[in-house]
Amino acid sequence: MSDMEQGYHYNVMRRAIEMIDAGDEAKSLEDLAGEMGMSPAHFQRLFTKWAGVSPKRFQQYLTLGHAKVLLHDHFTTLDTSNAVGLSGSGRLHDLFLRWEAMSPGEFARKGSGLVIYWGWFPSPFGLSLVMGTDKGICGIGFAAEMGEEESMEDLRSRWPEAQFVEAPERLRPWVEAAYAGRAEAGGKVPLHMIGSPLQIKVWEALMRIPSGEVTTYSEIARVIGKPNAVRAVGTAVGRNPVSWLIPCHRAMRKSGGLGGYHWGLPVKRALLAYETAQAEAG
Repeated sequence: MSDMEQGYHYNVMRRAIEMIDAGDEAKSLEDLAGEMGMSPAHFQRLFTKWAGVSPKRFQQYLTLGHAKVLLHDHFTTLDTSNAVGLSGSGRLHDLFLRWEAMSPGEFARKGSGLVIYWGWFPSPFGLSLVMGTDKGICGIGFAAEMGEEESMEDLRSRWPEAQFVEAPERLRPWVEAAYAGRAEAGGKVPLHMIGSPLQIKVWEALMRIPSGEVTTYSEIARVIGKPNAVRAVGTAVGRNPVSWLIPCHRAMRKSGGLGGYHWGLPVKRALLAYETAQAEAG
């Protein structure tokens, strides 16, 4: 799927989500297609190409109650993931990522002396802002809900002393491999994780959650050895700068509520629904 197609398909899906949310009942294929100004056959074909399942099936994944279904049927404990030997060169996020964490001292300097390259890229979830250092991707934000200007300011504010250079071509190979979910020629998509020691631990735990599965904030707190720090863990989840690749959207409340999502709850619901659909289609 081309970059233009990705962005177009997501915009169609986002409008469909807004339609679904506007009513209490499931929308028919004909109603959804009519609102999009398409024939039912064309809308079904376009939507299924993006999601991997029909619009009718996808609606089930978008409902607010789907979070509880995920926790019941697709909850993962992180101890099992630990057993595979997570390390900087170990099994991460379907085996295609590798990461390097910035030292606490470097983090405390707020990016001083660091050059961060950035660019805008289409993604399966709308326009995304990607940032990276010479070592790897350090930031991904989605502008669908927040907007471009605020998304840029949000990521830049995390490393205020860094030098920011617009250089999309420098990042493009990593970005294309990341959104495709694989690295070419046996390589790895590199991540440069810039955060406090607690944040790094939480983000490492997030990367142990398999695609199509979810966990809870309390489970993350338990597995990093801070079972009474659920609130702090939730804050660290929310401060994850590398959306999608470090999958903070897979963390939920124990009650089955979605919890928060830094880039907007509609995006979180779309991410979870998309992953559920891909798992079913696979």
